[in-house]
Amino acid sequence: MLLVTGVNGGLGSLVLERLAERPGTVAGVLAGSRTPERAPRVGVPVRTVDFDRPRTLEGAFAGVRTLLLISAGYGEDDVVIARHRAAIGAAERAGVGHVVYTSLSGGGDHLAYALAHRWTGRRLRASATLRWTILRNGLYAELLGFLARPDTDGVITAPLGDGRLAAVARADLAEVAVKVALEPDRHAGRIYELVGEEAVGGADVAAALTRATGRPVEYRPGTLAGARAAVAASGVEAFQVPMLAGTCSAIAHGFLAGPGKPGDLAALLGRAPRPALDVIAAGTDAAW
Repeated sequence: MLLVTGVNGGLGSLVLERLAERPGTVAGVLAGSRTPERAPRVGVPVRTVDFDRPRTLEGAFAGVRTLLLISAGYGEDDVVIARHRAAIGAAERAGVGHVVYTSLSGGGDHLAYALAHRWTGRRLRASATLRWTILRNGLYAELLGFLARPDTDGVITAPLGDGRLAAVARADLAEVAVKVALEPDRHAGRIYELVGEEAVGGADVAAALTRATGRPVEYRPGTLAGARAAVAASGVEAFQVPMLAGTCSAIAHGFLAGPGKPGDLAALLGRAPRPALDVIAAGTDAAW
């Protein structure tokens, strides 16, 4: 039995949809969510999986052979680590055999939210009973599209400098997660770096949106200080301010450009990854 956590999230919902599309697969799949009443209705049984209520997790994982552990939401490090600690401990006590964890790419070590991912990987590797696979996911193309969204004048002001991001289509990461989770023994003890093959920057996004919408889009990067102030004024949680500003800084200063060649992502997909600019253009509202 395979249980997928976080099925109401962007990645988890795509994973569940891909699993439901596979003939004969649904019978061996469970969906996990803290709000099961909102889970996608794709014919998969849903269990309540709430990492903030650790005592409920062992029962939720009963009978599960493979746990696809979708990272438990962004928060302060102590909150996210507590959630992951609870999930892994419950998996061990419930007799889960294998945990597939969606982590963060190696280039992301400079990001404010990397620590919880690295802690979780270390905890899995130290387990005396669990087999594990770690999927080090690159940042989503959809995230770059959000960061580099034009203003009402068609100007992208995200402080990305001349930097580039090896962005990945979320759908590709979901496809890889499904393949690995359905054949976990083949991937036991592996850490996969799942980043895009072609890094793109603000100017590339502007050109792609110009072509896609027929409206001129210009890239005029602002400052990190300006972006930080704008994010802080938008009403987000305090911990999200350094997250977003730090992500822009890491892109701008060349830490997330990737290897620029085919790697684990293409090998696991069995094809070339979706171009990040196509994903961004397809998801852009021309009316911005």
